[in-house]
Amino acid sequence: MEIPTFSIEKAGDIAIVIPSPTAEKMAEDLMLTATELVLDPLDQMKPSGLVFDLSEVDYVGSLFLGFLLRCHKRVKKHGCEVVIAGASPNARELLHLTGLDTLWPIYNDRKEAIAALNSD
Repeated sequence: MEIPTFSIEKAGDIAIVIPSPTAEKMAEDLMLTATELVLDPLDQMKPSGLVFDLSEVDYVGSLFLGFLLRCHKRVKKHGCEVVIAGASPNARELLHLTGLDTLWPIYNDRKEAIAALNSD
């Protein structure tokens, strides 16, 4: 499924949200719209796990962190576990500074993240 600046893929019961490089530069109103466009299919899928594959973005700002948190809050209602994959050094640093690295496990790549979710 393609949503402007975001893709959603499935690996079994796991959903993978992949932001494009343009996602880190989205205006607030567009980010809010994109959030709903991502959450609607996730609500229908009710995945057991959610991977945010950040391998295509270098920097995540406050708007993007808000997007991640809104998605996290919504899928947690269904008991979904959320992890991050492929975060750049800049993104990892911001996740660490905000303490979000304690909320979401961070894996080097999508394959590692999916394997971790499947082992639970």
